[in-house]
Amino acid sequence: MKRLLDLQKKLIPDVLDIMSERYRILQSVHFLQPIGRRTLSANLGLTERVLRGEVTFLSNQGLINMSTNGMSLTPDGESLLEALDEIMKDVSGLKQLEKQLEKVLGISRVIIVPGDSDVQPWVKHEMGRACVAEMENQIKNDSIIAVTGGTTVAAVADMMHPLKQLNSDLLFVSARGGLGEQVENQSNTICAKMAEKAEGRYRMLHVPDQLSDESYFTLIEEPSIREVLSLIQSATMIVHGIGDARTMAKRRRSSEKLLQKIEEENAVAEAFGYYFDQNGKIVHKVKTIGMKLENLYDNKTLIAVAGGKSKAKAIEAYFKEGPNSILVTDEGATEEILNHS
Repeated sequence: MKRLLDLQKKLIPDVLDIMSERYRILQSVHFLQPIGRRTLSANLGLTERVLRGEVTFLSNQGLINMSTNGMSLTPDGESLLEALDEIMKDVSGLKQLEKQLEKVLGISRVIIVPGDSDVQPWVKHEMGRACVAEMENQIKNDSIIAVTGGTTVAAVADMMHPLKQLNSDLLFVSARGGLGEQVENQSNTICAKMAEKAEGRYRMLHVPDQLSDESYFTLIEEPSIREVLSLIQSATMIVHGIGDARTMAKRRRSSEKLLQKIEEENAVAEAFGYYFDQNGKIVHKVKTIGMKLENLYDNKTLIAVAGGKSKAKAIEAYFKEGPNSILVTDEGATEEILNHS
């Protein structure tokens, strides 16, 4: 395939540009369907005139279905998009970027999806799809999968489907309590949604995310809480996000004192209730019940999902001292990290 593409580039120099543009259109329609041409034009940054010509071509090829509700992919369009995924990674240079980022962050595996989730919302769902595919590759029989909250991990739940497994009983468990944010982004909601779509079971952690010392020591003695904590510690796979420190502190409705500390200590990243500075040093830890950083080093499969240019510093900081993981990210974060490494 690589040899054929090299020959095509010599005969038709713009073949990859055309191929990439049409792949991007199919990908956007896949995630946004049904979608009107004007909305798709704005999403892709193409003029309606240019998009009209491309959509007409793809429709004539039987890849896009046009209706009064908007455009959607046909079964052939879905199949072609899936078949193109790895090819487009290769020809677009994403595979090379993955190797570079693995080296810079010092982790075993990086998966990069095209685009920047800060400016293209559908990219977050593409990260979700890539994460589900990696979970499927890594899954073992009778796995316990711990999941955190956040919009990116919520996108993983949106893209979840029954995972390939043999005689496997999957149990999903909430790795964190509630953040006091929108319910759809909380760990419990995401855990239940993932389990339902994957045809597995789930257990929730019914505690607030931040606790006083008195509440903390009272709750961890509750039998039901201790049972869930035992499952969390026994998790064989952990799927989590990496947050920007100040954004996460505000989402937790933290005190002005903590916000000031985060500023003074130059915290840039947050994960599992820990705040990290740019060197990966922990500058603050939230008193919380759930997954602890020390639980991540016990022969577990760790999948971090985070993207967007705005998350670059957070991703880099977390992996300075963080455990070896699989990272699912996007071009926006990757380019920002590599440009400053």
